[in-house]
Order: sequence, then structure tokens, then C-alpha cells
Amino acid sequence: MTRGLRLILLSLLLLCAGLAAPARAEVVISFYSHDFGDRFPHAFIMMKGRVDATGEAVDSNYGFTAVSVSPAILFGSVKGKVESSKSDYIEKSDHQFDVTVDDATYARVLAKVAEWRDRDQPSYSLNKRNCVHFVMELAEAVGLKVNRKSKLFKKPKSFLIEVKGLNPQLG
Repeated sequence: MTRGLRLILLSLLLLCAGLAAPARAEVVISFYSHDFGDRFPHAFIMMKGRVDATGEAVDSNYGFTAVSVSPAILFGSVKGKVESSKSDYIEKSDHQFDVTVDDATYARVLAKVAEWRDRDQPSYSLNKRNCVHFVMELAEAVGLKVNRKSKLFKKPKSFLIEVKGLNPQLG
């Protein structure tokens, strides 16, 4: 076998091996804010991608809000819920930053979402457990630094800008 033919066969083998290798799957978690307005939640995440271990497609979003938005939220805790937003709401929201996560981190985020979903009622408190607190805990779950003493828990966009500032890797 000539040297040229060996080189061609070796190149073809390497090419085929590369094509047979599984593509790296990953989930991208995007953090959003939606300041003001009569639709909620004002801070939420969107997750898209594919779980590496199973190949499961991921396309979901989660936010936390009061079950019924009324003046009662100004006076204490009320019933809360984790909910998903429709695409038109997401499109009108402000995308703040993305974090690409591995399977273990994705599982931690889902566990944190379930923890908030399954909390005893009343679970929503404007001052202690609102949509920004929810997103803060999800940011921690993906390994981001947060300011737990922030003065911005009622300002979703400003809070997420603060998180971005604490994490220069977010660019």
C-alpha cells in the first residue's frame, strides 16, 4: 500500500470516527426580566437545549408569582405558584444573560424549581419570596454569585444587572 493511499484511508477513518462521536448536549438557561406591567412574573428563566445523558430535549421556562395579584400582597404572604410564560410575554421581556449548564446543574435547577412549586402556602411574599428571590436562588443553583442582601428585590432588571456585574464571566 502506498503512503498516499494510507494517508487517505487514515483521514477517512478519523473523519468517520469524528462523525460517530456523540454531539455534546447542553442546556442553556436564560435569565429574563420584565419590569412593570400587569403581567407576571417579572423575573424568570428559560431553558433550552438537550440533556447529555438522555438526549431529552429541553424547552421550558419558569417564574414565581402570586396566585392572585391583589392589594393583599402589600400586607403579607399570599398563595404563590411557579408558572410558565407564553412566548409573546417572553418576546416582550428583557433578556439579561445566559448560562450553559451540565446535566448535574440542570438537575439542581429543576430541584430548586420543584422546591418553590411545592412550598407550603401561603408561599409568596413581596418582601421575602417574590419572583426576584426565586431567580436569585436559580442563579445560585447554576453557580453564579448573588447579593443576598441586595436592595433590588423589587426591581427585576436592576437585580439581574447586579448579578451580571458580580459575575464577569457573563460578559
